[in-house]
Amino acid sequence: MSVSTSNPAPGDTAPDVQGREKYARRAVIGAALSTFWTGALLFGYPGLMRPVWAERFDATPGELSWIMTFVVLSLGISTFVAGKMHMALGTRKAYMVGTVMLVVCMVLVIYANSIYVLYLWGFLNGFASSFFYSPSLTTVQHWYPHRRGLVTGLVNLVFGLSAAIMSPIFKIMFDSMGYQMMGWVLLVLIVVTNIFASLISEMPDRTPLTPAQQAAQAQVLADTKKGGNNAPADDVEPKQALRTRQFWFIWLTWSFMGAAGISMVTLSTSYGGHLNDIGFIVSGVAMLTAFNLTNGFSRILAGVLSDVIGRNLLGAISFVLAAVGYFLLPSQTNTVVLCILTALVGFAFGTLFAITAPLGTDLFGLKYFPIIFGYIFTAYGFVGGLIGPLLSDWVLEATGSYTAVFSYLGVFCLLSAFFIMLARPQKTK
Repeated sequence: MSVSTSNPAPGDTAPDVQGREKYARRAVIGAALSTFWTGALLFGYPGLMRPVWAERFDATPGELSWIMTFVVLSLGISTFVAGKMHMALGTRKAYMVGTVMLVVCMVLVIYANSIYVLYLWGFLNGFASSFFYSPSLTTVQHWYPHRRGLVTGLVNLVFGLSAAIMSPIFKIMFDSMGYQMMGWVLLVLIVVTNIFASLISEMPDRTPLTPAQQAAQAQVLADTKKGGNNAPADDVEPKQALRTRQFWFIWLTWSFMGAAGISMVTLSTSYGGHLNDIGFIVSGVAMLTAFNLTNGFSRILAGVLSDVIGRNLLGAISFVLAAVGYFLLPSQTNTVVLCILTALVGFAFGTLFAITAPLGTDLFGLKYFPIIFGYIFTAYGFVGGLIGPLLSDWVLEATGSYTAVFSYLGVFCLLSAFFIMLARPQKTK
């Protein structure tokens, strides 16, 4: 992620490229690290704890589905709030706000005595995650505007892959430590990790750069603007962005693919349990792990590829593959095949996250990205959470058929492929 150098004009400060790179790389490492635990708590912990919570609180699948619904609903509110607060507070303080919220979340889940406490946990958990995810994407794009797909892919990689790493570890921790001790250990790990991340990651304009390092940062921005197709767009104010077709096509993509992706977090383990109940030997944990693995790895792969072949085409291809995965799931009973199909959904879900940030700056520029990104996420929170986890459990209870659930989620994936192709940046003359 090095930058080019040019000879400074007489009297100008010579750019200190290496000095700037030191801060830039630290910022990317901290930004990625900050998303590790929130990713694990969003995409891994609820799926593994679902049967535990069902037994502890005598909860039905429909009641449990509200947990993820509250998570996603809070994202629709908090991503916008966190974006505005990040612009005022900076990255370091945003991370600390999120860390305090996660501490409260863990205390709530450790001592939860009813399903309603878990609903509150879900809402605060989603809210806390926005104070890591959105600031991290913003920070790395400001440091590397010429490699936005790559650096946002690195952040998304850690965010998505953390659940795949931690899902089996959560199971081991629960079996060896028990419910409450596991919660306290996680709380300590969260605090230590996030404090370290906050110490090394900050926006360029809030980092104590020397004049020579500031000159190097200015040069990166200038060189990026000269780069043509891989450069961010001129800054568009949020109100103007809301008047564009491209914004609403991205919004619709997040409504449908967001719903299809997040639903697999709990459907994978519940479908695995269903197959075991009717006589097939299937590992729901393996299905969830496969989903989370591709949900993680696709984020860096899609981020890099999107810089080469385009965000829109890559998104459409991955969403169609997810539709294939959903349509084939009801006819399969082999664990390996089931894992491959859930992995296709995970790949598409990770790609959705990976392409949205750089596509957003392709369309609307860097300056107002946190706010516009928050507007996009209202689709995920206010629509995706309702027509995804909540509706899927309602359909399942009403019909008793996973085929019906997987079929409508597959249609959502196809709709997303159509809408993302319409969200193309305008070609410049």
